Amino acid sequence: MRDGMDQDVFAAFIRQLQDYVRQRLIPAEKEIIATGLIPESILSEMREMGLFGITVPEAYGGAGMNVSQYVETIRELSYAMPCFKTVISINIGMTGSAIAKSGTEAQKAQWLPRLAAGEIASFGLTEPGSGSDSAGMQSIAVRNGDGYVLNGTKRYISNAPFAKIALIMARTHPEALPGNGHISAFIVPMDTPGITVGKSDKTMGQAGSHIADIIMENVQLPADALLGGVEGKGFRQAMQSLDNGRLSVAGAAAGYARRALETGVRYATERKAFGEPISNFQLIQAMIADSEAELYAAECMIADACRRADAGEKVLLKAAAAKMFASEACCRIADRVVQIHGGAGYLAEYEAERFFRDSRIYRIYEGTTQILQLVIAKQVLRDLAAGT
Repeated sequence: MRDGMDQDVFAAFIRQLQDYVRQRLIPAEKEIIATGLIPESILSEMREMGLFGITVPEAYGGAGMNVSQYVETIRELSYAMPCFKTVISINIGMTGSAIAKSGTEAQKAQWLPRLAAGEIASFGLTEPGSGSDSAGMQSIAVRNGDGYVLNGTKRYISNAPFAKIALIMARTHPEALPGNGHISAFIVPMDTPGITVGKSDKTMGQAGSHIADIIMENVQLPADALLGGVEGKGFRQAMQSLDNGRLSVAGAAAGYARRALETGVRYATERKAFGEPISNFQLIQAMIADSEAELYAAECMIADACRRADAGEKVLLKAAAAKMFASEACCRIADRVVQIHGGAGYLAEYEAERFFRDSRIYRIYEGTTQILQLVIAKQVLRDLAAGT
C-alpha cells in the first residue's frame, strides 16, 4: 500500500494549486497561444512548487505522492491548457517512474534529483515505423567495449526540443524475442554527441506543447546508461510505467473536460435567444446533463483505478478502461460545448474551438482508443481463461 504525501499537506497543496491555475496559468494562456512557449517565469514557478517531482520519492528530492494524489494533481493542473501538464508529465510519469522502479541505486541517485528539480525529460518509444508494434522497432543499441552505440530515430516525442534527459527504447537483439526481450531502455543525456533534435512539429492544438524527432547517429553510451543494468527488460519497464501514464492522461482529460463544460454552461446562461437564456432550452440542458454524467463517470473510474493501484493491485485493464473512457468523454464534451456556443463555437475569439482541438490528442497518446480496446479485450479473455 502506498501511503503517499500526508493527506492534510496534500489537501493544502491542492488548494494552492487550484488558486495558481486560475490566477496565474489561465491568464497566461493568450500569451502562450501567441508565442507557442510557456514563459520561463512560469516554468521557474512550477519548479519552485515542486510540480516536476511530485511522484519522485522524498529521498531523491520529490514529494513522494501516491498514484491517487499524482493523478488528482494532474487533473487540477489540467483545468488550464494542456501544455502545463505536458511539460511535467514525462518527469513524473514515464521516465521518472521507470527510473524509480527499475533503475540501479546509482541511476536513481544520479537522475531522480535532477528530474525532481525540473530538468525536463522525454520518453522515446515511438518511431516512424512503429509505436505499439514493438517488433517493428528499428532503433538499435550495439555493444561497443564496455558501452553501447545507439542509432535510430524516435518520432512524436513530447518535450524533445527542451529535454535534458531522454529514456530511449532500442533493440539489443536483432530478432523479436518473447516478452519483447529484444528491447532495452537507456538513460540518455540529450547533450550526448550524435543526438539531434528535429524542428517542433506543427499540431492541431495543444499550444505551448512541443513534439519533435530525436535522431541518434552513432551515439556512444557508457554501460551504466542501460536502465537497471540488464538487457531485454526495456519494453516491460516502459509498459509498467504506462499504467500510471494512462491514468495521468485520463486525469488530464477529465480536468480539461471540466473546464470546457463549465465554460459551456456559463455561456448558456449568458447567451439569449427568443428573449431568454439558452440554458432554459431543454435540448441545451440535455447536452449539459449528458456531459456532467459522463464526466462524473470518468472521475469515478479514475478514482477507483488509482485506489486499486495504491493498494498494490494490477490495474492494466482498469487504467486502460479509465483512459479510454475519459479521453472519449472529453472529446464528446468539447464537441457539445462547441454546439452550445453555436456559430460562436467555431470562432477563435471564443475558447470552445480550442477545447475541441486540444482534446483530440487524448484519444491517441498513451495508447489509441483502438489499441486500448485490444488491451482491455485481451485481458478480459485472459482472466476468463484463468478462471479469475
